[in-house]
Amino acid sequence: MSAGALARPRGGLVLALLALPALALAAYVVSGPLRAALEAPSGGTYDIERMVLLHATLPRLAMAVLCGGALAASGAFLQQALRNPLASPTTLGVEAGGRLALAVATLMAPALFGWGRDLVTLAGCGLSTLLVFALVRRRHFAAVSLILAGLVVGLYAGALSALLTLLNDRYLASLFIWGSGSLSQQSWDPFLSLLLRLALLVPPALLLVRPLALLDLDDANARARGLDPARLRAMAVFLSVAISAFTVSAVGVIGFVGLVAPLLARLSGARSFAARLALSTGLGAAILLLTDAALQAVPGPVGTFLPTGAVTAIVGAPLLLLLLPRLATADRAPIPADGAIRQAAGGPMRPRARLTAVACGLLAFGLLALFVGPDPVTGAWGLLPPALFSDILPLRWPRMLGAGAAGAMLGTAGLVLQRLTGNEMASPEVLGVSAGAAFAAAMVLFLMPTPGTAAMGAAAVAGSLAVLMAVLAFGRRSGFQPERVLLAGIALNALLDAVVGLLSAGGDPRALMLLGWMAGSTGGLTPEAAIAAGVGAAVLVSLAALAARPLALLPLGAPVSRALGLPLARTRLALFALAAVLTAAATPIAGPLTFVGLMAPHLARLVGVHRPLPALGVSALSGAAILVVADWLGRSLAFPWTLPTGIVAALVGAPCLMLLLARRRTAAP
Repeated sequence: MSAGALARPRGGLVLALLALPALALAAYVVSGPLRAALEAPSGGTYDIERMVLLHATLPRLAMAVLCGGALAASGAFLQQALRNPLASPTTLGVEAGGRLALAVATLMAPALFGWGRDLVTLAGCGLSTLLVFALVRRRHFAAVSLILAGLVVGLYAGALSALLTLLNDRYLASLFIWGSGSLSQQSWDPFLSLLLRLALLVPPALLLVRPLALLDLDDANARARGLDPARLRAMAVFLSVAISAFTVSAVGVIGFVGLVAPLLARLSGARSFAARLALSTGLGAAILLLTDAALQAVPGPVGTFLPTGAVTAIVGAPLLLLLLPRLATADRAPIPADGAIRQAAGGPMRPRARLTAVACGLLAFGLLALFVGPDPVTGAWGLLPPALFSDILPLRWPRMLGAGAAGAMLGTAGLVLQRLTGNEMASPEVLGVSAGAAFAAAMVLFLMPTPGTAAMGAAAVAGSLAVLMAVLAFGRRSGFQPERVLLAGIALNALLDAVVGLLSAGGDPRALMLLGWMAGSTGGLTPEAAIAAGVGAAVLVSLAALAARPLALLPLGAPVSRALGLPLARTRLALFALAAVLTAAATPIAGPLTFVGLMAPHLARLVGVHRPLPALGVSALSGAAILVVADWLGRSLAFPWTLPTGIVAALVGAPCLMLLLARRRTAAP
C-alpha cells in the first residue's frame, strides 16, 4: 500500500496551498491593466490597456487553467489504466510524437493542416503511444520497461525533431520555440476552440471513472464484475492521448503537469480514483496558473516571451525530486551476477572469442568509414581513389578516432552505471548524466563571452558529477529502486530541455549553437584533439577494467558485497565519479542523446558476455562501433551536407534498442 493511502487525506489543504497563491498572482497580473483601463478617459480613443487585458492577459490565464487541468487529467487516466505512477503524456512519449508530427507535416505535407492541426497532432501522439505499447507487450507492461520504452520513443522523436530543425531552421525555428510550450494568446478563439474539443471528451471520461476505479483490484476481480480490463485500458489510454493531443496542438509541449499533479494527488491521500482524478485536475490547473501568472508578473518583456512550458519544467523538476522519497514503488531484485539477458540461440562461444569477433567488427567498420563513401568531387559512392588519400584521409581519420573514443567511453559508462545501480535500464542518457554535462556547458556558453574548449569540458565534468551525486542521494534511501532512479533522470533531462527552450525563446544565435553542440558533431575535430580523445578513452576504460571485481560483486547486493570485504561507500563513489568523467569526456563529441550508453551493455549481454571484464570490453567496442557507423552515415547520407553524429547515432541506435525491448520476455509480475 502506498504511503499516500496510509496517510490522512489532506488533498484540500494541498490544493489550497497552490490555488491561493495562483489566484493572488493572477489578480495582481490583472490589476494593473484593469486599473489603467478604468482610469482611461472615456471616448472614442483606442484603449491599448483594455485591449491587452481582454484579448491577451485574460485568455492566457484562462488557457493556463484549462491546459493544466487537462494535462493533469490525462496523466491521471494513464496512471490508473496502466497501474503505473510514472505514466504521463511526457514519460510515455505522447507529447513528443505530436510535436514530431507537426514538424513533419509542416515540411512535407502542409496540405494535411487543411484537415485540422488537431488531427495531425492526434495521429502523431497515437502512433508514438502504439509504438511504446508494442515494445513492452511481451514484458507485461512492467513499470520500468514501460517508462524506458516511453523515454526511448520520446527521445527518438525529439532527435528527429532536432534534426529537422537544424536542417530547416528558417522554417522550423518558430516551431522549435513553440514546442517549449507557450500560452501567449491574442484572442479568445484558441481557448474557446480547445474548450469545445475537451468538452466533447468529458462524457466518455465520466463514463470511464467508475469502471477504472475497479482496476485498483486485480484483473481477475475486475472480470468477475463483468469488465474487460484490456478493453477498458485501451479506451482510457485513447482518451488520455486525445486530451494530450488537443492540448499540444493548441499550446505546444508543457511537461511535468501530467506527471506531478497525479503524483501529488496520490501522495495527498486521495484514496478513490474519482477523488484522485478531481484533485489531480485541480492541482494541475493551479500549478500551471501559478507558473504562468508568476511569469507574467515579471516586469519587462521577459515574462511575455518566455515559454510557460519550459518554466513549468524548471519548477516541476525540483518538485518531482522532492516527492521522490515519498513515492512507494515495488521492490526489485538486482541484476543477477551472470546477467539478466541470455543468448537465445547460437552455439557456445567463449567470452574471449566473442570479444575478438566484436573487435574485428569494429576494425571492419573503421575501414569502411575511412575508404568507402561519396566521392569528394563527383559525389558518386565507391572506394576512395588512392590519389586522394593524402588529401581526404587526414580529414576522415580524426573524425573516426574521435567518434570511436566517445562511443567506447559511453559504452563503458553505461555498463558501470547498470552494474552499480542494479538497474539494467540505467545509462548516462536515461539517468540525466549527459543532461548534466550539457546543462553545464550551456551555462558556460551563455555566461562567458568567449568560452574555449577547455572551459566547456571542465563544465561538462562538473555537471556530470553534480547529477550523479544527486542520483546517488535520491537513490540511496530506496536501495536504487529503478522507478525512483528513472524519475530523477526524467526530471533532470526535462530541466535541460527547459533551459534550451528558455534560451531559444530570446532569439539569441547562441541557442542554435547550443542545439548544434547537443546534436554532437565530429566535424571540427583536429588530429591533436582526436588523439587526445583516444588516449583519454584508453586510460578511462583501463581504469574501469581495474574495477572488475567490484563490478562483479555489486549486483549481488549490499550485504553480500560487505561480507566479501568490499568498502561499499567508497566503491560506489569512485565508480560514480568514473562514470561521470567518462560521460563528460564523450558528451562534447557525441552529444547527450546517442543511446550508446544504454544500448552497448545490452548488446554485450545479447551476445552472451556476462562477466564484468569481457563485458566491459564488448561494451566499449560496441559503443565505438555504433558511433563510428553513425559518423560515417552522417557525412555520407546527405553529402555534401553533414548530419550531426550524435543525432544520427540516436536515429540508428534507438530502433535497435526498440528491437531488443520488443524481443525480450520477462516473467509475469
